[in-house]
Amino acid sequence: MAPIPRLRSYAGPAILSYGFRPFFLLGALYAGLSILAWLPMFAGELTLPTAFALRDWHVHEMLYGFAGAVVAGFLLTAVPNWTGRLPLQGRPLLLLVAAWLAGRFAVALSAELGWLPAAILDVSFLSLLTAALGREVIAGRNWRNLKVLGVLTAMLLGNAVFHIEAHLSGTAEYGIRVGIAATLTMVMLIGGRIIPSFTRNWLAALGPGRMPVPYGRFDAVSMMIAVAALLAWVVAPADSATGAGLLIAGLSQAARLARWAGYRTWQNPLVFILHVAFAFVPLGFVLVGLSALSDISAAAGIHAWTAGAVGVMTLAVMSRASLGHTGRPLRAPVSVQAVFILATGSVLARVCAALHPVWTAPLLATATVLWAAAFLGFSAIYWRVLTGPRLT
Repeated sequence: MAPIPRLRSYAGPAILSYGFRPFFLLGALYAGLSILAWLPMFAGELTLPTAFALRDWHVHEMLYGFAGAVVAGFLLTAVPNWTGRLPLQGRPLLLLVAAWLAGRFAVALSAELGWLPAAILDVSFLSLLTAALGREVIAGRNWRNLKVLGVLTAMLLGNAVFHIEAHLSGTAEYGIRVGIAATLTMVMLIGGRIIPSFTRNWLAALGPGRMPVPYGRFDAVSMMIAVAALLAWVVAPADSATGAGLLIAGLSQAARLARWAGYRTWQNPLVFILHVAFAFVPLGFVLVGLSALSDISAAAGIHAWTAGAVGVMTLAVMSRASLGHTGRPLRAPVSVQAVFILATGSVLARVCAALHPVWTAPLLATATVLWAAAFLGFSAIYWRVLTGPRLT
């Protein structure tokens, strides 16, 4: 992302000066703390007064809580760059933060509040975010990014479906799949922009050698195949035709990633981790596709998508954007590299837990500890960056 072109005169707390500041920090903290609560909940040692089934609470809060916060932080910072308009700051930004926090408490206490008040409070966050960003995109006549707004709207609808479905049937199968599909599409869409761009910028300084292939027809076709496969998965996840479509989508996304010359970026952790994160996209497609065609657990591919493509990509994007937008050098010290390694290790442990039932318990515990260490570690490392003033 390029620097924000214009700013209002702002004298309030630094954390409310840009959208990425509160949402990256809160998203990372919530990712680490909620997963620490999830394992004892899964074991029956901890309960919450939530109306959701335990698995549904976990999935909802990872998709619409944690990932929703990071998506908000990214888009609230990126849209002003795309449109040339002023970013959301101060009280309007605080209102969005309050809506996100209210949603987290409402979901956790939904058995006491009632499902409808909890749903309204929770859905209000993505509703306000979509309305705010939609206004900016339309006012700035930035029609190219209407597709990003469309994916955000799909996340909003998925959240609403989640609440209604969970209330009517006791579980939220469609709401989960819509949320996963929308969030993964956002990763493919945004990743397809920033990964080749950041890679090219880094490689240009190294001298002659292979460069990323610019966005073109292949990328557009690959995205259409992936979205079509995800739509089929939302409707009929166990169908053999869906499985075949997911495998084709996985191969096309793998080919897309291979065109970006990621192997040349290993010396720059902030760029290399973007390629590592995106690699979980095709892996997830292949594993979920195989689950529709064989007895492989779908959880393996789903966690490659969610913990891998979404989780690791959010860390990669938050790490780089936080530095760039606060005037700091784009460098990853050993502590940040450790965060990337912990997060990647967590994903591998979680995927293997689904593939090897005998080792499920220790692998789940390992994945939980590594995930919490990665996101809480990010929060500690970037606390001053996100709450303090810009350096230049």
